[in-house]
Parts: sequence; C-alpha cells; structure tokens
Amino acid sequence: MEGSYSTYSLARNILLIAVFFTSSISFISALEKTNVEFIRTSCGLTTYPTLCFNSLSSRSGAIQTSPKLLAQAALSVTLDKTRSTSLAMVKLSQVHVMAPLEVAAMKDCIELLSDAVYELKKSIEEMSQPGSKDTRLVISDIQTWVSSAMTDEDTCSEGFVNDTKMKNVVRRKIVNVAHLTSNALALFNSYALRG
Repeated sequence: MEGSYSTYSLARNILLIAVFFTSSISFISALEKTNVEFIRTSCGLTTYPTLCFNSLSSRSGAIQTSPKLLAQAALSVTLDKTRSTSLAMVKLSQVHVMAPLEVAAMKDCIELLSDAVYELKKSIEEMSQPGSKDTRLVISDIQTWVSSAMTDEDTCSEGFVNDTKMKNVVRRKIVNVAHLTSNALALFNSYALRG
C-alpha cells in the first residue's frame, strides 16, 4: 500500500511540474509574440519598415514593449552598422586604385562616416543618462545628432563625380546605413512624442 501511495505522489508531482513548465513556456511564448508585434507595429511608422523589423526583431526580449528601449536598440544597431561600414570604406580605399579626386572624395567620405559614428555614439550616451538635464534639450540634441549623422551618410558618395563605378560601390555601402539611421530617428521621434 505504501509503495503505491509514493508512486501516486511521485506521478502527481511530475504532472504538476509538467503543467507548470508548459504554462511557463506558453506565457513566455505569449510575451515574446507581444514583444515582436510591438516592434512590427512600431517599425510600421518608419520609412523602411522591413529593414527596421529585420534589424530589431532579434532583440525583442531586451526591447519588450518599451519605446525608449526600442529607440536605444535602433540607435545601437545603426551605430554598429555605421562603424562596420566605415571600416569597409577604409579597406576599400586601401585596395582600390583611384584618381586624386576620388582619393580626396574617399578621404571625405571616411571622415563623414567617422563623424556619423561620433554623433550616434553621443545620442546613445545621452539617452542612457539619468534625467538630470532638461528633457526637451536632450530630445533636441539627440534629434540634431541623428539628423547630422544621416546628412553625413548621404553626403558621403557625392564627391565621386568622375568615377561612377566607385560612386555606385560607395552608395551601395552607405544606403543601408542611411536607411537604418532614418529608421532610428523615426523611432526616437515616436518615443520623444510619448515622453
């Protein structure tokens, strides 16, 4: 009799544990779905919604449903991509033989991307600071920095007037960064309107 009771008790405990884990997994899955849907909906407000969603959906657990965390993540993704594009441009300048005008244009482009990295980094740092400054001033500063980064990126390929092939290569590398920056600015503006 005693053996059958402990078997029953063990079976009941295993069943309770299984129900608990199933419920927990369902709850986590529902939260994840909510987080992903929040990102999809928010990205719908940007100029490049597919790029926005694809670049941020893998961070849905960290973003959750926070407009501030979404804006910070968008700026962070943009900063990472701008840095890697800047490095790619430096490498491109070292392996491609260019005329003097194109060398100057490439040098300008690399400097503009460096400025964009700095401006995006400042934006992220400012967003991470506790609210010791005037909120309107912080919002204005970040909007200015991100807009400047976008202008720097757009200006990058303009100097390649005599070498259309190089201009196209540079443009292809810059377009993704400029689109990410545009999306980050839109998400930040959306967050700023709520605050």
